[in-house]
Amino acid sequence: MWKDDIRRFGLIALATDMTIEGDARLVMPEGTRLHVTRIEFDNPTTEENLRNTGPRLRAAVDLIVPGVHLDGIGFGCTSASAVLGDQMDALAGGRAHVTTPAGAALRGFAALGAERVALMTPYLEATTNLVGDHFEAHGIDVVRRVSMNFPDDRDMAVLPAERIVEMAVGSDHPDAQALFISCTALPVMPLIPRIEEALGKPVLSANQALFWAMLDQAQIPATGSGALFGRRTW
Repeated sequence: MWKDDIRRFGLIALATDMTIEGDARLVMPEGTRLHVTRIEFDNPTTEENLRNTGPRLRAAVDLIVPGVHLDGIGFGCTSASAVLGDQMDALAGGRAHVTTPAGAALRGFAALGAERVALMTPYLEATTNLVGDHFEAHGIDVVRRVSMNFPDDRDMAVLPAERIVEMAVGSDHPDAQALFISCTALPVMPLIPRIEEALGKPVLSANQALFWAMLDQAQIPATGSGALFGRRTW
C-alpha cells in the first residue's frame, strides 16, 4: 500500500452534516491530512435511520484515497456509533481502525478520570437515551440527560452560540465530573473553553473527542481548546 511522510486519516461524514469538517480544521496538526467521504443519511435521527448507516460504511471506506495507507478512520455520528456499538471495524472492512465519537468519548472520560458525566444532546429524547445507555453499558454513570428535541441534524447545525452555551450550562449536574455534548453536527467545539469556564469542569464534544482520540491512537500530539487536549494516553 502506498505511503508517504504525511500522516493521513479518513473521515466518514453524514451527507447532512454541515459542521464536522470545519471543526477538523481547528485541530488537525501540521503534517496530517484528513480525507473526507460522505454517506447517505435519512432524517429524522431515529434508531432505525441510525442503524441504516452501518451497511453504507464499507463502500464509503473504499472511496477514501484507495490504495493509500491511513493511520485511522473517523466515523462522524455519535448516535449511530452508539447504536452500532463495537461493529465499526468489521463494518468498515478492517482497512484501518475506526474511531467513533461514542468510543472517543469513553476514551476521553478515562483519560480525564471521569466516571460520572452529564449528557446534553440536540436530539429527541429517545435518541439521547441511545447515547446515554451506551455510556452506561460501558461503565459510565450518566447522572443527567438533557435533550434539545430536534429531529433533523441540519437544524442542529445552525443553532446560535448563545443558545448552545445556555443549554450546556443548564445541563450540568453537581455530581458530574464532566459534561459530554453529543452530535457531530452541533457547532459547539469552539465554545468549549467558555462552557468549561462557566462550569469549572471538563467539557467534551463529539467532534473534539473524535479528533483527539484519532490523533491519540496514532500517537500524534493533539492541540486544541479544552481540558481534553491536555491529555494523552501514550
